[in-house]
Amino acid sequence: MRVLIVEDEFIIAMDNKFMLEDAGCEVGGVAASVKEAEQLIDANGWDAVLLDANLNGDSAEPVAARLRQRGVPFLVLSGYSADQMKGALSNAPFLSKPAESETLVSAVRALHH
Repeated sequence: MRVLIVEDEFIIAMDNKFMLEDAGCEVGGVAASVKEAEQLIDANGWDAVLLDANLNGDSAEPVAARLRQRGVPFLVLSGYSADQMKGALSNAPFLSKPAESETLVSAVRALHH
């Protein structure tokens, strides 16, 4: 399962990367901004995306909209609450930060089934 991580906090991105890789997922990229995420989405095929709702002060809503348009499943992982998600981020599978390894891996795997 090929996963893209979209997260602006390097340590959180690396923690999530290691958790997913330990569970057998292939993390094919990490993006820290909306622009970088959009470029990686356009350039590669993804089975799932782990998406932070806020990227350096910018809403990740354009990224979520692009993922929905392309039919790529994604999981929102955020320090905000699920009811604060707007637009394309709303009604997506959601986990609060920090997520336990088992919870995160199960939620990402559930996207691909």
